[in-house]
Amino acid sequence: MKITGSCQDGVLTLRFQGELDHHVSRQAAEALSERIDAFLPRSCVLDLRGLSFMDSSGIALILRAEKKMKELEGSLCLSGIPEQPLRVLRAAGADRRLTITD
Repeated sequence: MKITGSCQDGVLTLRFQGELDHHVSRQAAEALSERIDAFLPRSCVLDLRGLSFMDSSGIALILRAEKKMKELEGSLCLSGIPEQPLRVLRAAGADRRLTITD
């Protein structure tokens, strides 16, 4: 799992690459939290187009990020979700709760 990103004009964009599963979810959550804390963005975009696999650990990570952004009175959205992670989000009903863009 690799997370890269940038922050511009109050928008933190984080790009995920690889597999987001229980083996890497703790480190990924820490990296995501550190970046949000460092930039204190108004908005956070999780670009998931580089994910080859995601399980329920990924949903937990995304929901924690959403909670953290709400605490900052900001917003979170997901973009570029590949088919397999999208199926996981839909199966859990998380797609109805989260903001998803192309």
